[in-house]
Amino acid sequence: MNFALILFLLLVATGAVWLLDHFWLRRRRGPGRPEPWWVEYPKSFFPVILVVFLLRSFLVEPFKIPSGSMLPTLLVGDFILVNKFTYGIRLPVINLKVADVDQPRRGEVMVFRYPENPGLDYIKRVVGLPQDRVTYRNKRLWINDEEIRLAPDGEYNYIESGLNFVSTQRLIETLGEYSHAILVQPEVPSVHVSGVRFFPFRDNCAYNEAGFTCTVPSGHYFLMGDNRDSSSDSRYWGFVPEANIVGKAFMIWWNFDDFKRIGQFIN
Repeated sequence: MNFALILFLLLVATGAVWLLDHFWLRRRRGPGRPEPWWVEYPKSFFPVILVVFLLRSFLVEPFKIPSGSMLPTLLVGDFILVNKFTYGIRLPVINLKVADVDQPRRGEVMVFRYPENPGLDYIKRVVGLPQDRVTYRNKRLWINDEEIRLAPDGEYNYIESGLNFVSTQRLIETLGEYSHAILVQPEVPSVHVSGVRFFPFRDNCAYNEAGFTCTVPSGHYFLMGDNRDSSSDSRYWGFVPEANIVGKAFMIWWNFDDFKRIGQFIN
């Protein structure tokens, strides 16, 4: 469901009624006569819809985390806020950038439109920038042939859908200026080669059972989930075009199961 389009259509419809009443219908009714319901309700909702549309389109947009691909950073059920202008000002609905503000940086958590189905919003961590050479082999990450530092941080256990108990290693990874926790399962392959699809610029990547190496094309980004062995990400469906960027995730604003997470900033 394209909520932005629905909100835009509601804005146009209620705004049209407001304009019609302001310039024509009010004069025909005459002074003192009540507004019909089909004028009163759209006029009442128009300013509310306008404020929500402007806030959601240009400032912040709420999202709910549906899966565990970003554990332990984000939990299933977290409600997060996404900064819509960090990576540039875009026209709502068509997502066309009209002004640059800043570029994504390695280590930032980004919301974007899923390349295989732009109607879906995904959230992952930025690993590779345009022209970067990204290598992930035997659970170790290299960027431009420089190994990314990892530090052990104990174990992390969780229950995934289907009531399966998962035991993982928790590691602290430093990408650029960001240090964050990731999860790995040593017994699971770095990439399931059979699950890799054919995607644009697929020739930029080389896969084998140990992992892969990809060169990120211009205007694209390579993203991975923090729960490395339970994440569908750029390893499998390819690079994220700049045009698909929605914004930078920056804060958890609600979680029904854990109130302590409310107000936490996303690292």
